[in-house]
Amino acid sequence: MISTKGQVLEALLSGRFICQTSDEMAFVFLQNSTNFAEVEQHLNLMNRTIAATADNQVYYCAYQVIGDNERKAMGQQFREVSTSLLPLVEWLVLVQEAKGDNSPLSQGKVIRLNELQSVIEDTPAFTEQLAKIARYHLFNSSSTAIDAQLKLIFKRLTDLGYLQKPNPDNQIYLATGKVDYLFEVIRFIDDSENLQLVEHTEEAIKQGDLL
Repeated sequence: MISTKGQVLEALLSGRFICQTSDEMAFVFLQNSTNFAEVEQHLNLMNRTIAATADNQVYYCAYQVIGDNERKAMGQQFREVSTSLLPLVEWLVLVQEAKGDNSPLSQGKVIRLNELQSVIEDTPAFTEQLAKIARYHLFNSSSTAIDAQLKLIFKRLTDLGYLQKPNPDNQIYLATGKVDYLFEVIRFIDDSENLQLVEHTEEAIKQGDLL
């Protein structure tokens, strides 16, 4: 049976983002300085390191030293982020506005799909926003029904690790640390590729009153 340390290493190397919401056991394990150091030592052997968001609430695996091969991998990561960035930002704006929150979605926040659907159905502007988001290649919905669009979007975001569904029998979701992590990923790619993706993204969010 794989040890807890082994499970954490496996999670990090597979590209998962560890936070209290997505994996409480692994998160608590890494909060211990001794455990953290042991995992870090193993990762360093593979030119990896434990990185964390600014508030140390999300752990993920990053390259320790960036060479040509690592830069190629990061370029691929950039392409994946850039193609999904706009639909993700628009979805975050829609959720915040529909929920009437003063702050953006972040780790641990609850989204009740049925409540969100009711608000969207009662607000034509939200209905149009949802239809636009659902048509993006990231979600690729061909349905015109609001409930089908929402269910597909939420399933996709759960598969991608942005949401977690604690109880499969309920339509209640939790945002994971990957939501908070999204912009740090973009900044990391910007630093490596010398692009202005952060500025463009932040401007789009300001226009949507996300921040």
